[in-house]
Amino acid sequence: MDDVLIEKIKSGNDHAFRLIVEKYRNYIFHSVYGVLRNEKDAEDAAQEVFMKIYTSLPQYEKQGFKTWITRIAVNHAIDIKRKKVRRQEEMNVEYEETSHAPPGESVEFLVLKRERQNLLRKRLDELPENYRGVVEGFYIKEQTYEELAQELDVKVKTVEVRLYRARQWMKKHWKEDDFS
Repeated sequence: MDDVLIEKIKSGNDHAFRLIVEKYRNYIFHSVYGVLRNEKDAEDAAQEVFMKIYTSLPQYEKQGFKTWITRIAVNHAIDIKRKKVRRQEEMNVEYEETSHAPPGESVEFLVLKRERQNLLRKRLDELPENYRGVVEGFYIKEQTYEELAQELDVKVKTVEVRLYRARQWMKKHWKEDDFS
């Protein structure tokens, strides 16, 4: 049944896609909700997943439609979760200079934080030398601005500026997925 609808969609039948959406709407919602744990985010993500499914259908090769759409849904939800954690982390870095993590760290936050630390460890040598110390101290050793300023024998404002510039450098030179 799905394969017939998919072939119709591939040949331009939008009504067939509406039938797929109707059939899998709740399933996709629950798949992304399982990762995001937020109804509004899950609703938005489910719509985005259907857009991804629609644009990815030409690459679908009858390898099990439900498995294929589940993979798209879960991967999309994980991407959203990562971006949300990164934004949350950036806000904490910029507004709470003495604290590196939000209150009540979630498992996802800790996992993503570890991933980011490991990535930074591997790529630390790529950073311009004047940024390495503050990036390593802040992100890997989890030192405060004050601790870094004392260790590097500079003013706290200098640490802030170097970290800001280091983030700008990383955003410019490393892919969005690597560090943002």
